[in-house]
Order: sequence, then structure tokens, then C-alpha cells
Amino acid sequence: MTEPRKIRFNAFDMNCVAHQSPGMWRHPNDQAWRYKDLAYWTELSKLLERGRFDGLFIADVLGTYDVYGGSDETAIREAAQIPVNDPILLTSAMALVTEHLGFGITAGTAFEHPYPFARRLSTLDHLTGGRIGWNVVTGYLPSAARNMGQDHTEHDARYDHADEYLEVLYKLWEGSWEDDAVIRDRERGVFTDPDKVHHIGHEGTYFSVPGIHLSEPSPQRSPVIYQAGASSRGVNFAAKHAESIFISAPAKHVLKERVAAIRSALVKAGRDPYSARIYTLLTVVTDETEALAQAKHDDFLKYASPEGGLTFMSGWTGVDLSKYHPDEPIGNVKSNAIHSALAALQAPDDEGREWKVGDIGRAAAIGGLGPRLVGSPQRVADQLQDWVAETDVDGFNLAYAVTPGTFEDIVEFIIPELRKRGLYQEEYTPGTLRHKLFGKGDRLPEEHIGSQYRIGGPRSTALPRRRAGEPVAV
Repeated sequence: MTEPRKIRFNAFDMNCVAHQSPGMWRHPNDQAWRYKDLAYWTELSKLLERGRFDGLFIADVLGTYDVYGGSDETAIREAAQIPVNDPILLTSAMALVTEHLGFGITAGTAFEHPYPFARRLSTLDHLTGGRIGWNVVTGYLPSAARNMGQDHTEHDARYDHADEYLEVLYKLWEGSWEDDAVIRDRERGVFTDPDKVHHIGHEGTYFSVPGIHLSEPSPQRSPVIYQAGASSRGVNFAAKHAESIFISAPAKHVLKERVAAIRSALVKAGRDPYSARIYTLLTVVTDETEALAQAKHDDFLKYASPEGGLTFMSGWTGVDLSKYHPDEPIGNVKSNAIHSALAALQAPDDEGREWKVGDIGRAAAIGGLGPRLVGSPQRVADQLQDWVAETDVDGFNLAYAVTPGTFEDIVEFIIPELRKRGLYQEEYTPGTLRHKLFGKGDRLPEEHIGSQYRIGGPRSTALPRRRAGEPVAV
């Protein structure tokens, strides 16, 4: 008998007050205001590990949501992902109090050179024992570009830039240091064998990086690559690089099409269609009984902010939704922000109804672009099972209504019900994050684009070892 397919969970959070549920910070049970308190994050990470979550996926933006109403006033008033702190600095503390939980850190390719960034991620991979992942974002907020003194680059061009960014990183992580470069030979006074550390000699359109990686090889070398773009260009980028892919869809039929498109793109890229885990955004409101869950949801709706939801949606689509009547359909509008967000809004829901501006604000007020499941543990488990069976998705990127309460409810009510059905892991797979996700290997697999930059591979762009005093060849 074939073992049933396990449902996988990631927790979706952000180092801010209102991540996906604007207005909910006002709820008496919400502790998102503690985002500045390191204890909040260590407590959350221990809770998630107790629930055997694959990881904590921490989103980030470098900029403000200032499309809605033509300014950032609503975002500031609503605390819509502002104020926001750096996600990377949280990781070491959370790793110290956990043993298995993975950490997916969001960082953009637009505003930091890959050379120092490579060291930062290698450091985290060392300190977490190989439990780090990187969510690659290209940057969709025009306000971020302005504050960095740059023009906001066109959508597809941002991915062209990101492709080379990843190429530089692969060369540094995979091709600079041989596995046995560090020898710690006390007798000869040699810590690292210089002949086993290689200059990468990268000269490209956007970057020139001639030298060596600053860090010795970490447990995974390259972190697990996460990606969340679902435009046609984003899917191609994910098929080339990603091992965990995050998507969002308001309806099952939309999600099914997107998952199929990603699986197909992976095959076209020369990869196994299941060589990447696909997680979809979802919010769960649950309690011991159906009545208690519905009452909890009704209570949440008193605090949720539809205007905050429209503020997010305006930033995600690049369309100022304050200019639209609440009953007006979103329409066919081109966007230079997140193309997948706009496409999701243009698609009908599972009942065939067209999305209107007012619907969008109310829907996005709890859980952002993802659907919301409300009900008893049995009812929610049934729905999760149906979503996986009907769409071929691997798991769910779980946003919160209130934190940590939403995650506590999932650990207390949903996970035990899934385990009864044999649908959720009882224990973690030992090893690195990559090994936990796929059950084999700590390194980028051979079919992955990164293998061409690996020591011993056809590293045609890498330079031979440069002796002291020799010029760098270009």
C-alpha cells in the first residue's frame, strides 16, 4: 500500500507589526507588537519546531507601500509592514533554541552586492548547522528604488539582473573553496591550503567579482533557494534556481493551473518536476468545534482593516485601488509590481464570481492574497487534503490572523488531526534543511544549475589559483 503524501507546513511571518493581516494588531490576543523582542522569535521558533514545521519563512520589504492614495500615509497609520526590521538578524537566536527548524530569509538582489551577501548567508548556514534558506526577491516597491537613488527597473529586467546575481553566488559558494581546503595543520602552520581556494574571475553585465569567497564551505554551501515569483518570467527563474517555491491563489482551479505550470517549467529546465517543493499561501482559523472556530473568525473580522488590505494590494499590483469604487471589478490592468498578484485578482473565485475592489480589501485584511479556511480541526483537515489532492501542491505557507495564536491553534488542533490520517510528519528527517526537504543530499543536486560551478565540474569561467603578486586575469 502506498504511503499517503505528507502535507508540509511553513510559518509565514515578518519582522514587523502587520504582515498579511492589517488591523489585527489591535486584537487583544495579537502579539505582533513584540516583533522587537527577541523572546517573541525564540518562543515562536520553539512552537513551530514542536509542530514539526518545515521552517519559518520570514518576508521582508525595503520600502513602503505608497501606491494607495499616492502616499505612504495609510501604510504608516495602519502599520502595514511599516515599521519593519531586518529579518536576517533574528536567525542566530532562533537557531540556538531549536535543532531542526529551517529558516527562509527574504533578501533582495537589487540593492546589495552579491560579494558581501554571499558571506552573510554562509555565516548563517554555519551558525544554523545548515538550516538556512534564502528567498530570492527582485524588489517590487518603487519606494525602495527611490530611496536607494535608483530608477525602478522594469519587471523582467529585474530578473535578468537576478540571474547574474545568482551566477556570482553559485561561483562563490560552490566553486571557490574545495571541500578539504581547510586542513588546520598545526605542525606546518597551515590553516588553509591556498592551492585549494580559487578565484572565481567573474566578469558580467552587472558584476565584476574576480576573487575568492570569504567564507569556508558551510554545511550546504548554497542555502536552499526559495522563490515566490509566479509571472511567466518569475516561473522561468524559479524553474532555473528554486528548491522551494511559494505561490498564492484565491481559488483551487487557479492554484492547480499554477502548480502545473511550475512542474512543467521544471521539466523544461531539465529538472525533475518534483525537485522543488511548492507551498501555497493560506490562513487557518480553527478551534475545538465548528461553532468556536466560527465565533473566533467573527471576532477577528471586527478588527481587520479592509483599507489596510487595499493598501497592500495596491503595492502588490502597482495599481492605486483608492481610485476605484468598491463595487467596480479590478479589470485588466498591467502592473510593474507582482504580476501574479494582478492575475489572481482577475481570475474568478471557486464559485465563478468576479473579484471587485471591495472584495479584495476584505479578503486581504486577513491573510493577504491567500484563501482563508475556517472550521473545526476535522473540517480544516478535510479541506487541506482536498487542496493537495486537487492541485498537486506540496504544502502550505501559513499566514496568521493573530500571532502566535494562529500558529498555536494549528499545532494544537490541526496537526494532531492530520497525523491521525497519516498526512503529517511525526519526526524531522535528520540533517540539513535541504536534506529534510528532499530526504537526500546536503548540496545542490547535479541537475541544478549550480552544479556547473562546483569544484570538479566544468567551471569554464573560473580562474586558476592566483599566486601572490600576480595580476588578476580577465
